[in-house]
Amino acid sequence: MHSDTHLLLHHLRAAELEARARATLPREARDLRIQLGWILVELGLRLTQGAPHRQARLA
Repeated sequence: MHSDTHLLLHHLRAAELEARARATLPREARDLRIQLGWILVELGLRLTQGAPHRQARLA
């Protein structure tokens, strides 16, 4: 039970810190952060669905 309580406290603190950070972040920075996040998601999807891996040639 102790570990569950400890984990719950960590989640609550993380949510509190995230809310505080969002409140102090300027609108432009939030928009940029969202755009960067979606770019990284798109990049990750392209990397996972891209061309098959090629074998390295040793000369």
